[in-house]
Amino acid sequence: MSGLNSPQKLAVEYTDGPLLVLAGAGSGKTRVITEKIAHLIGSGRHEAKHVAAITFTNKAAREMRERVAKRVKGDKAEGLTISTFHSLGLKFLQIEHERAKLRRGFSIFDTDDQMGIVKDLLGPGLKNDAYESMRGLVSRAKNEALSPEQALEAARSAREREAAALYAKYQQRLQAFNAVDFDDLIRLPLTLLEAEPDLAAGWRERIRYLLVDECQDTNGAQYRLLKQLAGARGNMTCVGDDDQSIYAWRGANPENLDLLAVDYPNLKVVKLEQNYRCSGRILRCANTLIAKNPHAHLKQLWSQHGDGENVRVWACRNNEHEAERVAGEIHYLKQAKDIPWGEFAILFRGNHQSRVLEKALQLLRIPYHLTGGTAFLDRGEVKDALSWLRVLANPDDDAAFLRAITSPKREVGGTTLAKLAEMAQQAHLPLSKAAENIAMLKQLTPRAAAGLDEFTRIVHRLRDAAETLTPAELTKQLAEQSGLLAAIRAQCKDEASYLRRKENLDELASWFEAVKGNGPGELAAQLALLSHADRGEPGNEVRLMSLHAAKGLEFRAVFVVGCEDGNLPHEHAIDEGGLEEERRLMYVGITRAKERLYLSHSAEIKRWGEHQHLLPSRFIDELPAGDLQRDGADPELESVQKKERGRAHMDAIAALFDS
Repeated sequence: MSGLNSPQKLAVEYTDGPLLVLAGAGSGKTRVITEKIAHLIGSGRHEAKHVAAITFTNKAAREMRERVAKRVKGDKAEGLTISTFHSLGLKFLQIEHERAKLRRGFSIFDTDDQMGIVKDLLGPGLKNDAYESMRGLVSRAKNEALSPEQALEAARSAREREAAALYAKYQQRLQAFNAVDFDDLIRLPLTLLEAEPDLAAGWRERIRYLLVDECQDTNGAQYRLLKQLAGARGNMTCVGDDDQSIYAWRGANPENLDLLAVDYPNLKVVKLEQNYRCSGRILRCANTLIAKNPHAHLKQLWSQHGDGENVRVWACRNNEHEAERVAGEIHYLKQAKDIPWGEFAILFRGNHQSRVLEKALQLLRIPYHLTGGTAFLDRGEVKDALSWLRVLANPDDDAAFLRAITSPKREVGGTTLAKLAEMAQQAHLPLSKAAENIAMLKQLTPRAAAGLDEFTRIVHRLRDAAETLTPAELTKQLAEQSGLLAAIRAQCKDEASYLRRKENLDELASWFEAVKGNGPGELAAQLALLSHADRGEPGNEVRLMSLHAAKGLEFRAVFVVGCEDGNLPHEHAIDEGGLEEERRLMYVGITRAKERLYLSHSAEIKRWGEHQHLLPSRFIDELPAGDLQRDGADPELESVQKKERGRAHMDAIAALFDS
């Protein structure tokens, strides 16, 4: 534990009861969790198989596993669980599938699958927003761990009663498909643990020490799940920061940190207040801003770094001018200060703000990576291949069958599938089994029956091959034998387009390289969470991302654009009293910066064809004036800076023409 400061060391060594670690931005919380895992195992207090660490993203879990591997060597780490909430829920349901009324190899439905069921149950004719709204109400009920019956009882409006009725039918459909959705990965384990004390006791014996990262981001159901796993003894460490709770829109409840003290009166609280990231000025701005929010646990971050550069506040004419200034400053700092592209971040409130920024970066040939663009797993050919893999792993997965049978098309249209579904429902069969039923095929047109028969033969051939092939090899064979590659070649007008889409399927196969074992069972387990895996890491590129997506990251230079009232804070937050979370969002943006921070606002913006006048964000006026350099405040300094940047900008333009 060399190199830990006193509060960090106390947090690592304390194992006598429930512990809350209030970890400020940049205070080394990941290292504390890693060292605590090593301490629990290395001291002999707990075997690795009885320790579980839970976080919110696959990326965070992966990073934690890599760090622990450096600290806990060999077989001492055997059986250690480091996972997301949903991965832990999946593991629970795979073990307790019979209690949850599921069969082995059950499927996990993603948002597209959910929407397909919702549209089918509600019928045609509604707008997409209406379908999405009803799906959202069902999801909200599940996140509150309500059953369909409880959701109906809790309904306070006709719309909520309609959603509760839809929830009941939706859940019946999931059961028929032998499937769960992502909300069920929390709801079902929680329901079972709360209903069966013996089961809960067994899982507490299995997980004897629990560590929870980002505890302020838990919703009600996740918090209750933690309580069930920790039990009355509370052998757990919860790490969180109420100042960085920015996910209320998806159910996160920072008050869960306060509930810990109520549910565990012997709770020990340790504050991590030394910041290892930010310069003094940046940290003073962050502290002053967040002090405006009420706190149950007040923190005052401090740093041993020097004051550093003033925080720049730019007043721009419009968002085009703002984008030009940002791109120009990045280009200047890259050349003058030798800051790598990957150490710059441009942060914004909404993804729609990225377009004008991309244009400005492209003009100066600055490489960038836009977080939140079209994800790899959302590409058509990848989703097609995944639907085939799901059918191989789970014959009862009707949603996957419906996509696979039309990827590629086989003379099996919507009318045929509707008739097949009707017959399958009457016979209580999944669609894939109905497609094998000779009596049912005879009731369809010969061409449709032939298409279904061909599909069935390919599925059986691939399923047999799955017993001896690795998942990666199976994925490659599937691309050929299913006809996907042939269909892609027919669709593409040029060889480059074909190769680009083929490479996506090759990359999907490579994702399965690490999966050990053969057979559909192993593949099903990997498929379950694949749709929520993280995208590949960007290279040495400027990062463009929303403030929400930036949480947990750090950069030498950060630009927070669009700092106007109505945008940051958002107009809905101003109207509905949500300023505290918006302030936390600004705090997260500020504390991403290590050396240089820029806050910019525009005087006007063109929206829906009209020019709208804007006011600077009220949050800028909450920052300490002595640490800011506002436009116009120091004309002499600005003149020097403008000349330096102007020369760099002209050099860049000249180089562009030369090339």
